[in-house]
Amino acid sequence: MNNSIHQLVATDIKGETLDFSTLKGNKVMIVNTASKCGLTPQYEDLQKLYDTFKDTNFKIIGFPSNDFMAQEPGSNEEISRFCVDNYGVSFQMMGKIKVKGEDKHDVYQFLTDKSWNQKMDSQVEWNFQKYLLNESGELEKMISPQTSPLDQEITDWIEGKD
Repeated sequence: MNNSIHQLVATDIKGETLDFSTLKGNKVMIVNTASKCGLTPQYEDLQKLYDTFKDTNFKIIGFPSNDFMAQEPGSNEEISRFCVDNYGVSFQMMGKIKVKGEDKHDVYQFLTDKSWNQKMDSQVEWNFQKYLLNESGELEKMISPQTSPLDQEITDWIEGKD
C-alpha cells in the first residue's frame, strides 16, 4: 500500500465508479455525512466552502454513513434528494458506506489506518469528521466533526497558508 488515496475506487451516490486517481492535482476534503444528525446543518457550510474554492483545485467528497445512531437511514436516492433539496449540495456525494468496524470501506481504511496512509491512525468519532488530503492524495489532517467546514484552519490549508 502506498501512501496515496489515488489507488482506490468507490461508488458514487448514482452508482457510478469514482476512480480516485482522477483527483490527482486537487486538494480533497473527505467527510462522512448523515441527514438526521445534529451536525447535518454543516452541509450548508460544506457547500459554501465548495462554492468558494471549487475553481482552485479543491474537491469535497461526502460519504453518507449510518454508523452513528442510525442517523443516515435513507437510500442513496433519498440521501441525494435530501442534500440537493435542503442544502443545494453540488459537491461529489458517494454511495452509503461503513466508516468504522470490520467491514469499513477501503477509503476509510486508508484514512484511519497508519499502515495504509503512512501518516496517522485515527477513529471516525462521529458524523461530519473531515480528512484533508493534498494534491498527491496523501493524508495531511483530520478535523473534528464539531469543527465548522469554514474554520480558518481548513481555509488556510486550502489556500496553502498553514
